[in-house]
Amino acid sequence: MNTFFTILFNGISLSSILLLAAIGLSVTFGLMRVINMAHGEFIMIGSYTTFLVQNFFIAFLPPSAFDLYYPVAIVFSFFVSALFGCILERLVIKRLYGREMDSLLATWGVSLFLQQLARSIFGAPNVNVSSPSVLNGNLEIFGLAMTYKRLFIIFLVAACLVFMYLLMYKTSYGKKVRATMQNRAMAQCLGIKTNRIDTFTFAIGSGLAGVAGCALCLLGSVGPSLGQNYIIDAFMVVVLGGVGKLSGAIAGALLIGMSNAFIQFGTSANIAKAIVLILVVMFLQKKPQGLFTIHSRSLDD
Repeated sequence: MNTFFTILFNGISLSSILLLAAIGLSVTFGLMRVINMAHGEFIMIGSYTTFLVQNFFIAFLPPSAFDLYYPVAIVFSFFVSALFGCILERLVIKRLYGREMDSLLATWGVSLFLQQLARSIFGAPNVNVSSPSVLNGNLEIFGLAMTYKRLFIIFLVAACLVFMYLLMYKTSYGKKVRATMQNRAMAQCLGIKTNRIDTFTFAIGSGLAGVAGCALCLLGSVGPSLGQNYIIDAFMVVVLGGVGKLSGAIAGALLIGMSNAFIQFGTSANIAKAIVLILVVMFLQKKPQGLFTIHSRSLDD
């Protein structure tokens, strides 16, 4: 029973990481139908931003204030990644709407450029980020050891989900986003500035990827290829759950994360990932629209 709950906790932890990486991708992919291969690099930007904020606190503030760097890094990671996303949307993606293959190739080129830029600035070796002292150690319940770092990531994902839910379903901006997502032409006829909606939404999605990068700093070192380790899984989460649906992203992340954890228990990490990929492909053969779909006449045409 202890082994079962350990695997369950690991599955929930992995699901939360995948969901955090996929939330922004779900919104932007669902809204603009842009295959953004540079999404992983926004995760990397968030991680390096966390590294820079940490170094600033070490260099200019007393040691007693060091633990405060991480909340500040979360905020900076969001806004720095959002700024890069806004620039990318205005300079590149804006000109490629409706051209999926062109956007895929263009954003793939941008991802390679950002990786090389990171290598030029920070060097090829990975850099390390120290965790706040409050997140060191484990929480033990009935013999089950749960690290504070992974518990915090789960809490951070829950906070991001609440933020996205309130933004998308409780604000006028969210109504405009959903209207644009379901019927862009009608939204334009109603006076919604869809170009501005595209830019802000892409920036928010990129900012959430930066928060994911900040969270990943707690689990390992930071390098130029950090985001590439999660981009494929993030796309799988979005496609499996259903494009443009927040509930679909949650369901997709839980299914992939839990499946990985339980299959990996009897095999290896690489075999588990391959089996999960095969299962996802088989499911999409039967239901290509994913678990949840948006019903709209414009999307059915």
